[in-house]
Amino acid sequence: MWVGLGIVWILTILIPIVILPFDSESVDFILVHCLSFFSPPALENSDSDIGLCGWLLVALSILLMLVTLPISIWMCIKIVKEYERAIIFRLGRILRGGAKGPGLFFILPCTDSFINVDMRTITFDIPPQEVLTKDSVTVSVDGVVYYRVQNATLAVANITNADAATRLLAQTTLRNVLGTKNLSEILSDREEIAHSMQSTLDDATDDWGIKVERVEIKDVKLPIQLQRAMAAEAEATREARAKVIAAEGEMNASRALKEASLVISESPSALQLRYLQTLNTIAAEKNSTIIFPLPMEMMQGFMKN
Repeated sequence: MWVGLGIVWILTILIPIVILPFDSESVDFILVHCLSFFSPPALENSDSDIGLCGWLLVALSILLMLVTLPISIWMCIKIVKEYERAIIFRLGRILRGGAKGPGLFFILPCTDSFINVDMRTITFDIPPQEVLTKDSVTVSVDGVVYYRVQNATLAVANITNADAATRLLAQTTLRNVLGTKNLSEILSDREEIAHSMQSTLDDATDDWGIKVERVEIKDVKLPIQLQRAMAAEAEATREARAKVIAAEGEMNASRALKEASLVISESPSALQLRYLQTLNTIAAEKNSTIIFPLPMEMMQGFMKN
């Protein structure tokens, strides 16, 4: 028995030394690894006692590992990647210390199991949702959500499927938020709506160990009849503005003509000069017909005769 324990202890020291680089972090890992091997496994979870049966099962698991050395040592050492964390269950209870990783960690055969949790940011699209706005307009709105697992232990222990729950909650939150907005607010205040959704989702998923980083509204689709009505309204508005601008231009032109007539009436020769200037402009265009205006005073003598 002591020979077997000695072999296990030597392997426990040699394997980390061969695998890990020699630095301060590696030395700390080797010391903790060696000391934890001789400590009773049940003491790793001091908050809940596994009972006498639990102790017997753990002892049998250690005995099985010793009997099947050195094959069992490769089954007991696990590796998690940099972006993952491992939640270890011993006889159905989460071990004290929370998630393990990244790197190497040690489990007992038969009594221990673990679940890997991805800690990277996850992105998913919110399917188009048919929403009835506050002013009784039906619109179809979709979006995108960015979230990540902040606490791996809560994401595993408090909810069955954190990803599916977050997706369903995002759809419900989108419908609830848009139901309190008018159509004009939905079209103009997308950033405010996205920020409100992010705050609501973050508060709701806090107990699941989920952190909602960003929410964006992608597209707002209106019914075809409503699009035609809005286009007709915009066209009518543009035509009304064009008529107002044309009327203002005519009014300004008439005022300018009135001022010009007052200036010309002060000097009769100015009118003749204006006639000559007009003839010069017409002749420059090479027209075959030239209309020459004559003052009415010249025609009065013929009219009297």
